[in-house]
Amino acid sequence: MTTFRVPFLRLVPGEDRSAIDAAIRRVVERGWYVLGPEIDAFERSFAAACGAAHAVGVGTGTDAIAIILRGLGIGAGDEVITTPVSAAYTALACMMTGARPVFADIDPRRLTIDPAAIEAAITPRTAAILPVHLYGQPADMPAIMAVAGARGLAVVEDCCQAHLATCEGRPVGSFGAAAAYSFYPTKNLGALGDGGAITTGDAALAEKLRRIRNGGQTDRYRHGEMGVNSRLDEMQAAILSARLPLLPAWTAARRAHAAAYRRLLAGAGIEVPPECDAGHVYHLFPVLSPRRDELQAALRADGIETLIHYPVPIPRQPALRDEAPAICPEADRVCAQVFSLPMHPGLSEDDLRLVAGAVRRLAA
Repeated sequence: MTTFRVPFLRLVPGEDRSAIDAAIRRVVERGWYVLGPEIDAFERSFAAACGAAHAVGVGTGTDAIAIILRGLGIGAGDEVITTPVSAAYTALACMMTGARPVFADIDPRRLTIDPAAIEAAITPRTAAILPVHLYGQPADMPAIMAVAGARGLAVVEDCCQAHLATCEGRPVGSFGAAAAYSFYPTKNLGALGDGGAITTGDAALAEKLRRIRNGGQTDRYRHGEMGVNSRLDEMQAAILSARLPLLPAWTAARRAHAAAYRRLLAGAGIEVPPECDAGHVYHLFPVLSPRRDELQAALRADGIETLIHYPVPIPRQPALRDEAPAICPEADRVCAQVFSLPMHPGLSEDDLRLVAGAVRRLAA
């Protein structure tokens, strides 16, 4: 196992350890593990944090997307326009409903879906637009909503990397019909396992989503519609409740680290995507270089861990070969050059200077 001077991420609880320990003890002592008071409390707190009226806890961020689409009646025969640069789970969630993901290329500055490309991808079968707030950078939601409104299309926001992000001062997740969040351990708000949530301002939709996540049950053992089994469990809900109060400070730390990186990397011979909105929450800090593989290897030898998010555009994944996906040249370029520098609230000033100094030296 390689020991890095600056690892990409640290997932062992730190300042939140005592709160997490107390949360775990509370759940174990109560002996209630599914659909109990912890998820009720977390849903209320998380909805408030996101500026939403309702939150629905589910098993994963992938399930969150799929359940929203099902709740909106989107499935077989429908098309959902989404981005080619994201975790493949965004598109796989569409396929879980029977819908077909259609890919519109990205904006080369934001690295999120390009509203003009969305317009060009619309067909008579298009039912929804699924933008991803990638790396914590909000997509251009005003432009996307204008396209959707003109065509009568639903918008579902993938906020899995964008907890507490805003777009032009408005919370992400508040533009479309509903939004999906992931609490995978690496996220800005992470569980100690898998987890996800949906936020929405529509009370009727929220109630339908609660039924779908619980097998379509209208009452115990009475299934009024076909659903799935995808529930955020009590243990993870309690852990997330313990961590949620720390999220604003963690977000501020990420933004401060990003500002330091931008200052220290100015003129370093790599491309640093711009901050297109002050609401960016820096889930990741991506940079681009045609010499990516060489730079990654040199940084690794220098004790600095980096990762690639994402090396293969979703349309080029073998799982998508039967979907006849469109070619997205900007996505191809980015996926061939992008890599992520360490980014988490626990980074020190020394860590940031060490990483930036190594990048400057090796990219020269």
